[in-house]
Amino acid sequence: MDQRLSTDAMNHKNGNYVRIDGPEDPELGMFDKPLPFCGCGIGWFSLLLGFVFPVMWYYAAFLYFYKYYDKDPRERSGLGASAVAASVCTVGVLIAVIVIVIKSLHP
Repeated sequence: MDQRLSTDAMNHKNGNYVRIDGPEDPELGMFDKPLPFCGCGIGWFSLLLGFVFPVMWYYAAFLYFYKYYDKDPRERSGLGASAVAASVCTVGVLIAVIVIVIKSLHP
């Protein structure tokens, strides 16, 4: 291995090259294991199951807002989609309740 290559980021700013770690780097294999729930992850599984049980959207939104995706960044998109679905469901239910209340007050 060439000892002249710098691993310091400050030298990279000066125009020097920075060494990139190879397969012996333990962080590269961190996400080799498949995601849970048939490989689609908790977020996407909650999104699909939420069409039958909308409570799952709120569960995934809770995980999203409390940064569950820090454990595995591959979960971020599914959890975000479930959070959006939970928001749309909440707005829809609120509009439906407002319409029902207005109709019941003015027959």
